[in-house]
This record gives sequence, structure tokens and C-alpha cells, in this order.
Amino acid sequence: MTPIAFLLILTGVLLNAAAQLLLKAGTNVVGHFDFHLSNLIPVGMKIAFQPFIMGGMACYAVSLVVWIMALSRVPVSIAYPMLSIGYVVNAFVAHYWFGEALVAQKLLGIGFIVVGVVLVARS
Repeated sequence: MTPIAFLLILTGVLLNAAAQLLLKAGTNVVGHFDFHLSNLIPVGMKIAFQPFIMGGMACYAVSLVVWIMALSRVPVSIAYPMLSIGYVVNAFVAHYWFGEALVAQKLLGIGFIVVGVVLVARS
């Protein structure tokens, strides 16, 4: 894998992870909601104009372009498993940003993901 291809994959993964984290931050601001016909417009507008959610959607849009560029350079059998890096990033950022627990079982799973990504990257 060339350095440019690796950089594109890593950028796509990090943008995707950022999108998830921003969407979570946005839903934390909006709060729990249920979609019903009666609240579709008010809830939809609240979600649509929430800055964190808008940022998350923008990250998704940019990540899509970057990911397409990466796929033009790297076999999908190598690129797609690299998305797992996003799980690792999200777990640690969510721990610090949202106070989500990082228990031993989760850390073990993260370790398996890291080992798997390394094995795929070296193939």
C-alpha cells in the first residue's frame, strides 16, 4: 500500500469516526425523541439544524469522497477492514468526551481489532 493510499484510508476512517461522534453529540443535545406524524416536522427541524449533527453529516460527505479515492487505489478486501480502526477511535474518544465506560471486555475486543487490522494491512 502506498503512503498516499494509506493516508486516504486513514483520513476516510477518521472522518467517519468523527461523523459518528458528532452525531452522538448532537443527539445528546436534542435528547431522546420518538418520530410520530405529529412531531415529524418539529423534531426533524431540531435535528436538521443542530450544529453537531450538521458537522457529522459534513464529515460523512467528505469521507465518502475520500473513501472513493482510497478504493480507486487499494483493493476493497484491504481497505474495508481498515474501517475497524474507527471502532477503536470511537471507543476512546467516547470514553473521554461522553464518559462511556471502557471495561476490560471492551479493551480486549479493541485489542483483537487492532491485531486484525495489522494482519490485514500486512497481507
